[in-house]
Amino acid sequence: MIVLLTLTAIPLIFTVINSLSLRVVRGSDSKSVPAAVSILIPMRNEEHNVEGVVTSVLATTLLSSSEVITLDDQSVDSTSQLLQNYPELKSITGSELPEGWLGKNYACHQLVAHSTGEYLVFVDADVRLSPQAIAAAITDMNSLGWDFISPYPRQIAITFLERLIQPLLQWSWLASVPLRFAERGYFASMIIANGQFMIVKRESYIKVGGHKAIRHEVLDDLELARLLVRNGFKGGIAEGSDVAECRMYDAPTELIAGYTKSLWRAFGTPVGAIFAVLFLLITGVVPIFLALSGYTTAWLGYFLLVISRYVAAARTRSTLSTALLHPLAIVFLVSLIALSWYQKLAGHLFWRGRSVS
Repeated sequence: MIVLLTLTAIPLIFTVINSLSLRVVRGSDSKSVPAAVSILIPMRNEEHNVEGVVTSVLATTLLSSSEVITLDDQSVDSTSQLLQNYPELKSITGSELPEGWLGKNYACHQLVAHSTGEYLVFVDADVRLSPQAIAAAITDMNSLGWDFISPYPRQIAITFLERLIQPLLQWSWLASVPLRFAERGYFASMIIANGQFMIVKRESYIKVGGHKAIRHEVLDDLELARLLVRNGFKGGIAEGSDVAECRMYDAPTELIAGYTKSLWRAFGTPVGAIFAVLFLLITGVVPIFLALSGYTTAWLGYFLLVISRYVAAARTRSTLSTALLHPLAIVFLVSLIALSWYQKLAGHLFWRGRSVS
């Protein structure tokens, strides 16, 4: 039992330390950016997001010189037509996907090729930025001497499945990675990034080969950040709920497909995945199982995990209501990991009509 309690205490310790020391991007800290900025938005079948994301980025302030470039990645819905309603944009149509590339990676590669800015701002279509978001992030990036920054948007969760699973996103890295130590760049594997909203200096991006160097990687955000760090560049994650928000999935089927396409890669190797699954089950499920079986001390292990969830949710302004259901969330997450590996090995991984196997 002592071992179990120790293991459940580790995520809480990491979460508290990281929550107190986490870099935070605030709109109130933003300063005018004199350098040219390129805001790059890849889109594939995003008709329900066009208006929201475009309206938010066009309202951006404190950028002396900026361009907004969208790429319609061969959508089969009305994305292309809707983009025509915004003459302020530089809208391009994506080319046929070359062999060996994944869709989003190639879309970002093309966007950069059409851009001119010193700062490359990658924004997913389901993200909504505050007017000061980009200037604030660049201000912080420069004050830290970083070459890239990834302000993690507030994750909007509405349906029960979203509220169950989405809070695990921020909790997973707050509870497992010593973020201030990771920033030092000693171990690229510790670097956390989120491609929903990510800013990279053009010079650094070009020097490491950009998305072409990670063209087959399903976790393009993490791999780009780690590629930058391995090549001597600096950067990291920041809490960005004050300046950005994102609702990743609006249907359970999309959520399952979205996680399944990439979870097989999240832990590096099959051995890494097995270790991660065992740790998640031992710390997240075993305590409540033992507690309900009559082992009173096990309740402490359960509540240590729940407290870490509450701390992470409060720090990132994410969903608090399902923290008590942490064991259920872990069981579902482990199921998604297993499904992801099964579909990967069977060659059945698809996203937005394209294979990612």
